[in-house]
Amino acid sequence: MNVNDLPLLNASLNGISALLIVTGLVFIKRDQKRAHIVFMSLALLTSALFLSSYLTYHWMTQGLVTKFTHAGWPRSVYFFILFTHIPLAALTVPLVAMTVIPALRARFDRHRRIAKWTVPVWLYVSVTGVLVYLMLYVWYPPAR
Repeated sequence: MNVNDLPLLNASLNGISALLIVTGLVFIKRDQKRAHIVFMSLALLTSALFLSSYLTYHWMTQGLVTKFTHAGWPRSVYFFILFTHIPLAALTVPLVAMTVIPALRARFDRHRRIAKWTVPVWLYVSVTGVLVYLMLYVWYPPAR
């Protein structure tokens, strides 16, 4: 594996995180708390792996940016997704921390209250991370 493989790894980790978040949500809706804890812990782990891989990629490429070069409506869609993804991604880390800490302290009232905000943001960021990858590297790759 080299640095050029990291965007695919990052997208894969984001996709896995999204599936784990949805599964964890299904379990808590069914009142299966242990399964919820397992799947949300796995989502947290894959998101942490994503973040470390993402930061590694950008450190190793010294901030090199892959530009979206396709014209027309895909460009507008790409930038809409990207410009909503970026601030929400930055918001996700503190939101997740503010959700997990009360759960670890058995303050489930606080956990539930903030989780109602955290889950949709975290899920959106995970899914749009995959979409950004697909649009940038698969569907509309830059000309070489």
